[in-house]
Amino acid sequence: MKTIEIKRKLINEINLSKNKKLFEEFYCFLNLENEIEETYKLNSKQKSAITKAREQIKNGDCLTNEQANQEIDESLNK
Repeated sequence: MKTIEIKRKLINEINLSKNKKLFEEFYCFLNLENEIEETYKLNSKQKSAITKAREQIKNGDCLTNEQANQEIDESLNK
């Protein structure tokens, strides 16, 4: 289906619907989709921390999600 066909079908469905919540959600979604995303710039300290973390992962110096959750649970129960 071509883009113009999809647009026409969406417009038709919108015109037939009376669901205000759906309109609000759709409007929010379209606004988020159409926003221009600004690229986040990292400083040297942040870049260094990322490099260090990647090395730790590569060397297996990390926890699984289950291990991390277990350590959190244990520390909260103390």
